[in-house]
Amino acid sequence: MNLTKVHHIAIIGSDYEESCHFYVDILGFRVIRENHRPERRDWKIDLELDGCELELFIKPDAPPRPQYPQPETAGLRHLAFRVESVEETVQELHRLGIETEPIRTDDFTGEKMTFFRDPDGLPLEIHE
Repeated sequence: MNLTKVHHIAIIGSDYEESCHFYVDILGFRVIRENHRPERRDWKIDLELDGCELELFIKPDAPPRPQYPQPETAGLRHLAFRVESVEETVQELHRLGIETEPIRTDDFTGEKMTFFRDPDGLPLEIHE
């Protein structure tokens, strides 16, 4: 097998404006392209951040994600982003009205980390 890197990660959002604002204006992804697909009743928005592509599918009729403290289910657990300072990033998220879990230390790497959620409840991690 000749895998060279992850090409993209695909997620589903339920609200076009909310999801675009969150991923583009708050997290800093840039829109590569976007396509409305009326036959599928959705939007497909391709985003990029430092060479990593995120496919954002906007499906207003998507069933909601099970919320914490539900037991973990199979599939995507979370997306993690590297930051220079977890404390500074948490302060910025709080200024923007985004709640975070308490900062903790990764048991295996000893690095600081914490979690927050996107508008549809997808867990996102920041990690030093």
